Amino acid sequence: MEYRQLGRTGFNVSAISFGAWAIGSAWGEVDDRESLAALHRAVDLGVNFFDTADVYGDGRSERLLARLRKERSETIYIATKAGRRLEKQEPGGYNRQNLTAFVERSLKNLETEALDLLQLHCPPTEVYYMPEVFDILDDLVRAGKICHYGVSVEKVEEALKAIEYPGVKTVQIIFNIFRQRPAELFFKLAKQRQVGILARVPLASGLLTGKMTAQTSFPPDDHRNYNRRGEAFDVGETFSGVPFAKGLEAVEKLRPLVPQGWSLTQFALRWILMFDAVTCAIPGAKRPAQVEENVSAADLDPIPHEAMAQAAEIYDQYIRPEVHQRW
Repeated sequence: MEYRQLGRTGFNVSAISFGAWAIGSAWGEVDDRESLAALHRAVDLGVNFFDTADVYGDGRSERLLARLRKERSETIYIATKAGRRLEKQEPGGYNRQNLTAFVERSLKNLETEALDLLQLHCPPTEVYYMPEVFDILDDLVRAGKICHYGVSVEKVEEALKAIEYPGVKTVQIIFNIFRQRPAELFFKLAKQRQVGILARVPLASGLLTGKMTAQTSFPPDDHRNYNRRGEAFDVGETFSGVPFAKGLEAVEKLRPLVPQGWSLTQFALRWILMFDAVTCAIPGAKRPAQVEENVSAADLDPIPHEAMAQAAEIYDQYIRPEVHQRW
């Protein structure tokens, strides 16, 4: 496993880490025993950073991670998020009373005295223009409730604004072969300010595994069924905002670029790690076998320059018109 410094946090984290949305909710049926087996397998393979949120299964994901940490002796860093528990996503909801209550609830779920990393969970864009919100987070650090804080964003604009605040140490942003815009300007500025970057939705909700077809169906409780047009939350969270049929078309163009012996999943994750501004990719997994495939990407050789250039061309032709200026 490769490890990279997470901005100014002092954490040295696994380049392939673990996104814990799927073991909480919104990705179809999940079994806690299988989820714990996947979590333990991740630690076995060197993963030491896990990303969750208070709303993933209404705390289910956080509680599973608390159990994992009790059952292992290794150092495990857990990042969680706050803000999506609000009934309405309005800037005024990001106040001291609510944020403190969210943090206290996560502390209880995670069975810890201080959160390793708290991230604002994709708040409205206006929140990034409210310095009083970040003052509250500074106060929570001083109170010993959180060690570090960052943000999880939908848009590059939000990421650029967030890193103007000196206390923001990490930015979690959608970055994958189908969402390449963050690499244009944001990565350069984040590196200058020593801000850690967590690449979320690294496999475009499974599109970049190459395992889906036009006949693939999803259960009713899977966001890939109910959020295709942004009915429940930002459509960019589902298939990275790429129309499903268009994504399948692009995947077929990507297949010839995959080196012999690699899976498309591994290629997509290794592509992300080619960008040194990225601290880690955080693919999700519900089963040990998925963890093994994901983690192995960190040990693969660099992708040849020619293949990187061809992947950029495929993005420009098939994907850029759908997503580039939206986020």
